[in-house]
Amino acid sequence: MIHSISNKNISATINSKGAELVQLKKNNQNYIWEIDEQFWNKTSPILFPIVGRLKNDEYCINEVKYNLPRHGFARDCEFEVIEKNDSKIVFELLSNETTLTNYPFQFRLRLSYELIDNNIVLTYETKNLSSDKMPYSIGAHPAFKIKNIEEYSLSFPNDNELTFHSLENELYNNKVNRVSLENNKLKLNYNHFKTDALVLKSFNSNKFSLLKKDNLYVSFKLTNFPHLGIWTKENAPFVCIEPWNGYADNFDTNGNIFNKSGITILNPNETKENKIEITLY
Repeated sequence: MIHSISNKNISATINSKGAELVQLKKNNQNYIWEIDEQFWNKTSPILFPIVGRLKNDEYCINEVKYNLPRHGFARDCEFEVIEKNDSKIVFELLSNETTLTNYPFQFRLRLSYELIDNNIVLTYETKNLSSDKMPYSIGAHPAFKIKNIEEYSLSFPNDNELTFHSLENELYNNKVNRVSLENNKLKLNYNHFKTDALVLKSFNSNKFSLLKKDNLYVSFKLTNFPHLGIWTKENAPFVCIEPWNGYADNFDTNGNIFNKSGITILNPNETKENKIEITLY
């Protein structure tokens, strides 16, 4: 089901399937790309309970193997609306028979969207309802509409250099590429994405911006999202800005999810919150 919220400045439309943001408008301009399946069939999926790919799409707990697809299952689940007013909506996903088959943990996942002035605030709240510790990762994957990619750049005000971790068959291969920034800016072009996403496992700018012709287009403020993916496809009219708490497996992983690099461990009844504030210009 499609749900809409708005204030006097901006509006948002969200699909209850995956609690996925499908439109984000200011002055009748939609900032989220509109699906064209020749490039991609999503707009802004939620990544849970893993981010990226597992080696062989599997992991183990106490030597028992489980399977999870790339980016997990939440993006394909139907969320329930538990709160809604004109400018805010809260979605909830609870563990169930289907999720427990390959993710044997009781959980509650809530995703709220709130519009404040020219900002949309996305709050991810994960609670462990199990009696055991629960490993998980969570991430966002919004695709922003662009035209000529070479007109765009990303400004990282607290970074002079970025270290990108290389993916090979969607797993990390221990290779890195260090890129010096010009005036704290990374200029975008399709050559960056020939092999896969650009992945920052660490960076210093929890506030950064997507610029169009050096003018502010969209800016981001992250809370408890220490990693970042940047991705598009050849000639695609979008760029994905992906705040993550967690990332894909290394090629030499042993498969034990509790030892997985980047994983978060929740104690029983513990709740953690991650937040993204997006400003439109």
